[in-house]
Amino acid sequence: PAVVTSIGDSAFQDCSGLTSVTIPDSVTTIGNYAFDGCSGLTSVTIGSGVTTIGEYAFDGCSSLTSVTIPDNVTSIGGNAFAGCSNLVSLSIGSGITSIGNEAFADCSSLTSVTIPNSVTSIGNGAFQGCSGLTSVTIPNNVTSIGFFTFYSCSSLTSVMIPASVTSIGSAAFGECSGLTSVTIPNSVTSIEQGAFAGCSGLTSVTIPNSVTSIGEYAFDGCSGLANIEVDPNNLTYTSVGGVLYDKNQTTLIQCPVGKSGSCTIPNSVTNIGDEAFAGC
Repeated sequence: PAVVTSIGDSAFQDCSGLTSVTIPDSVTTIGNYAFDGCSGLTSVTIGSGVTTIGEYAFDGCSSLTSVTIPDNVTSIGGNAFAGCSNLVSLSIGSGITSIGNEAFADCSSLTSVTIPNSVTSIGNGAFQGCSGLTSVTIPNNVTSIGFFTFYSCSSLTSVMIPASVTSIGSAAFGECSGLTSVTIPNSVTSIEQGAFAGCSGLTSVTIPNSVTSIGEYAFDGCSGLANIEVDPNNLTYTSVGGVLYDKNQTTLIQCPVGKSGSCTIPNSVTNIGDEAFAGC
């Protein structure tokens, strides 16, 4: 008999009555949209020969509860498992090097995920809307956290960013309202626009000396944030009384929303940044 080596694009798309799938070891590629919209799919076994999972491959498989991605898989396409709202168990194999944009977006039942050290790239919005996610391990080979990567992961309480990361993208942790602790390593040079906006549980943050760029509204809406500290060796920024300024104290960038009492603006200040006191 013929041996199946690939599952083509949209092969089983919108087969809503399909409940179980076993993909044999002979298959190397699962095409784009292959099982997209299979809302009744509760179980899938991905064969050990699979190396690529295409874009939207299992998008909208809202009944799927458990997924094991074998070690031979090197890439997970964009939106591959997006909208799998009942996915509670996820095991990512050690061969993965890249996770596509919005690959696991809106997997709201997912509570924890360990990203293996083989991963060097996590796509934009990869875990956005995973509102049940309480913990995540970011591997040491990742150099950037893209925009909206963990946006609206409202149950995420703490995150350890590895020393390999150089940039934190726009809204990367936006609306992570349960986040109370974050450590920004001394490798990070850029914190982009709205990176931590809406993190209402965050009480303090320290900007390391490596940071040379902080985008607008980076900590906007952080209602519990009372103190922004800056490493004294930072050449671009400084803090006075928990308030963020440029190094020369000519621009007041951000008064933390949770700061109480008063704020005395130094005579050296000539510019007050956009929304510098918003929400105070």
